[in-house]
Amino acid sequence: MLRLLLLTERFPPDIGGVATSAGRITQVLTQLGVEVDVVTWSRYLQPGEVSATEIPQVYRVGLYRHWDMTMPSTLNFLDWLHQSRRYDAIWGHYLFPSGFLATWFGKLQGIPSIVSARGNDVDKEMFPPGDFARLKWTLETADVVTAVSRDIARKIELLSGRDDVAVIYNAVNPEVFTPLESIDEARIRDRKTNLGIQPDEVVLGFAGELREKKGQQFLLQALTKVREKRSACLLIIGEVRASQEALLQSYTAQNPDYAIRVIITGHLPDPEAVAQHLQLCDVYLQPSLWEGLPNALLEAMACGCGCIASDAGGIPEIITHGKDGFILSRSHLHRLGEAVLEYLDLPEETKQEITKAARDRIYTTFSPTQEKSYLEAVLNRLIPSSS
Repeated sequence: MLRLLLLTERFPPDIGGVATSAGRITQVLTQLGVEVDVVTWSRYLQPGEVSATEIPQVYRVGLYRHWDMTMPSTLNFLDWLHQSRRYDAIWGHYLFPSGFLATWFGKLQGIPSIVSARGNDVDKEMFPPGDFARLKWTLETADVVTAVSRDIARKIELLSGRDDVAVIYNAVNPEVFTPLESIDEARIRDRKTNLGIQPDEVVLGFAGELREKKGQQFLLQALTKVREKRSACLLIIGEVRASQEALLQSYTAQNPDYAIRVIITGHLPDPEAVAQHLQLCDVYLQPSLWEGLPNALLEAMACGCGCIASDAGGIPEIITHGKDGFILSRSHLHRLGEAVLEYLDLPEETKQEITKAARDRIYTTFSPTQEKSYLEAVLNRLIPSSS
């Protein structure tokens, strides 16, 4: 049995796409017969303190204030762990710090390393204040590099000169993220009432941590534009990053009547709860400025939402404009509200065709079966070098 160490900045129950994908990949690797241990970091432990849980085996390491202390401390822990567990390979989930540390540790110990680029980690390390030299070394040195989209894979190939980047698309559980038709309309009405959504309101949806790179200002502008024509609310399925609360406060001061129709759920405890909220949305918006392959967009499409998204990152690999959703250039995101109104004015039959095509697209290309197949192919590349 292959024994693998997964190093990731976040892991469930942490929130965010990195945590979600790390948990899902660990589960799939275990199904493939791989023995996986996870090392992640925690802000809720004392610096250098370690806590452990089982099934899966997860070690949480307390962060120091700066990475120049956290990284050596983590390497010491990895060294101690490897002495007792003897791993066949190490997997860094996200380029920095996980990917860099995994690659360095792999070279020190003589075991193969896998590095996964997840989203904006390439762009973030390419430009100041990122560390371009460390980024380039990691991508050139890791034994296997994976990316969540062809867009990221192409950037990695340009940076590193390698031509063997494996694309592993994110996956959506079709048993959890399903369309509205399968749920009693009375229950839907009750959910809307509990959230304060009015019976006649169009629900504009967004899921995730609301912040600048996700196009927060364009979501608020879209709400303003739509409410000039229709009764509408903006449902934020998730949280607002603390650093971005000032923009929301400014919007409230300038548009108090509209701001009260911004409904924020806060962190939801499980995927089922996220799906139930997505099913309330008439149109889902993903106006990202930078992106990898957003799980939230995949989940919204699987839930039968009409989706309008930017052309950031791998989004054009998900949506075919006009067929299973709509894409708006990042240079035209100021017209997001107009795009929403145009979508809402489409004949009901046309909207149903689009949402059905979206569901079919997700279930065909972004299924757990497909992700399992991608991961198995990566392991097949890794196993010969670790034997």
